[in-house]
Amino acid sequence: MDPESLIGKTSADLWSPEIAEAVMAKEKEVLQGQIIREESERPGRAPGEKTWRLNYRFPIHRKGKPLLIGGISVDVTEIHRTKEELEKTTEKLRHALGAIILTLSTVAEIRDPYTAGHQRRVSDLARSIAQEMEISPDVIDGIRLAGMIHDVGKISIPAEILSKPTTLTEIELSLIRIHSQAAFDILEKIDFPWPIADIIHQHHERLDGSGYPRGLKNDEICLEARVLAVADVVEAMASHRPYRPGLGQDAALAEIAANRGRLYDEKVVDACLKVFAAGYRLPGN
Repeated sequence: MDPESLIGKTSADLWSPEIAEAVMAKEKEVLQGQIIREESERPGRAPGEKTWRLNYRFPIHRKGKPLLIGGISVDVTEIHRTKEELEKTTEKLRHALGAIILTLSTVAEIRDPYTAGHQRRVSDLARSIAQEMEISPDVIDGIRLAGMIHDVGKISIPAEILSKPTTLTEIELSLIRIHSQAAFDILEKIDFPWPIADIIHQHHERLDGSGYPRGLKNDEICLEARVLAVADVVEAMASHRPYRPGLGQDAALAEIAANRGRLYDEKVVDACLKVFAAGYRLPGN
């Protein structure tokens, strides 16, 4: 359209009644001193192609004269396309990360078949607890993924100890307790978007300092590890082990309730109890 042909035209002359009404409403806001920012999407020249423009409308003040409406329109199509490509790349990386997590989880469970499914159940419960606590979705993702591989360090423990059908000796227990440090050593060099290595390193720490491997206390233990610790204890107690039958869900919940604030984070315990009171059941149990 020839720009000169637009001179003297109103919105009603240029647009359909519906569009003209919307345009005039925006123009009224501008004349009242507002700056309007809008992004528009339009079909491109090629079939299926899209273009985007960023449009600004603003008042132009003139001394002793009526206000004018100024406008700027910027083509932001390339910015949108770059953003879409980044989103696709991010999604591919997330899928790749998920594959790595699943592989590590599978390796750990092959090594210790008696706890097959334990990591997935802990991950699911930890996620539910974190959601009840209204922790941010991104942090919940880190907790969930840490739960999926929290026992990966057990690949460093002799298989005969992992599958021993009788009570473990103190020496054997000390070897078992190496697994959180071993997991940290395996994972610390992987550049996860979350502190996965630290979460797993700390998930056997306890608030009173009686945990392992470093005897951390209270806020020295990251929140994610405090969530994972409660989920791990509940699932481990409720499920069967080579050296004992499962103690059941009620016994597991009684354990965390009895040690609320001493071994386990109060808010985490409260959230866990609420989750089960609302009907949660461990997958597979």
